[in-house]
Amino acid sequence: MNRKGKSYLFRTVNVVFLAFLAALCLLPLIHIAAVSFSDQAAVSANQVGLFPKGFTLASYKMVAKRGAFWKAFGVSVNRVILGVAINTVITVLMAYPLSKSEKEFPFRRVYVWLLIFVMIFDGGLVPNYLLVHNLKLFDTIWALGLPTAVPIYNIILTMNFMKQLPGTIEEAAMVDGAGYFQRFVYLIIPLSKPVIATVTLFSFIGHWNSWFDGKIYNNQTTNYPLQTYLQSIIVVRDTALLATASKETLEMMSTVSDRTLKSAQIFIAAAPILAVYPFVQKYFMKGLTVGSVKG
Repeated sequence: MNRKGKSYLFRTVNVVFLAFLAALCLLPLIHIAAVSFSDQAAVSANQVGLFPKGFTLASYKMVAKRGAFWKAFGVSVNRVILGVAINTVITVLMAYPLSKSEKEFPFRRVYVWLLIFVMIFDGGLVPNYLLVHNLKLFDTIWALGLPTAVPIYNIILTMNFMKQLPGTIEEAAMVDGAGYFQRFVYLIIPLSKPVIATVTLFSFIGHWNSWFDGKIYNNQTTNYPLQTYLQSIIVVRDTALLATASKETLEMMSTVSDRTLKSAQIFIAAAPILAVYPFVQKYFMKGLTVGSVKG
C-alpha cells in the first residue's frame, strides 16, 4: 500500500472510531429524551429505544409544576454565575504573571511548582469540610463557589497559551509606553479569547454538573443545586408531589411514570450545556491544544 493509501485508511479508521465514541456519548442522552416524551405504558413495557413511543408532553407539564425543581435550577444558575466569574478572573490574573520569564517575575518556577504540588496532593474532603464549616458558609451560595475558586489546571492551561503569544506584540506596546495592566487588558485578554472560552466552558460544566459539594455543604434541601436535587430524587423514589397534589395533578400523574418524570428533569438539566457548547466550540480546540503545549 502506497503512502496515499495509508493516509486514506488512517483517516477512515479515525473517522469511524471518533463517530463510535460520539455515538457512545449521544445515545444515552437520546434515549433519556425519548423516554421523557413517551407514554407511561410504553416505558413500563421497555418498548422505548431511541424514538418516543406514544408521544406526550405530560412529564414536562408535571415538571413545570415542580417548585422544588425550579428552585434547585435557580440555585445552580446562581452558582454558575458566581463560580465561573471567580474562576475566570483568578485564572487570567494568575496565568499572566506566571507566563513571564524569571527575569520579569522572579521565583516564577517556584510558584508554578507549588501549584502543581497542590493540584497533585489535595488536602482532601475533611479539611475542606472543616474550612467551610469554620467560615460559616453552610447553606450559602459561597460554599459552592469559593472552595473551587482556584482551578489550577485551568491556570496552567491559560499560562501555557499566553507563553505562546509573540513577545514582540508586548514589546511594541511597551515602547509606546503601555504598562503591564494596559498590555494585559488591551492585548493579552483579546488574544487569549480561545483559551479563556475553553477554561470558562470547563468551569461552567464543573459547576453545573457538581452534586457532592451541594450535598455535604447544605443542611437544608431547599438550598440544593440542581444536580444534588436530581441525585436525591433518582436514588430515592420521588414522591414529593403526592402530599400536596391537587386533583388535576393526580390525574396527570396517572399518565406518567416515575421514570419518565425523572428523564424529563434530567434532560432539562442537560439542556444548558447543550445550548452553551456550540457558542464556544469554535474556540475550544485552539485553546485546548495551544494551551496544552509546554512553553
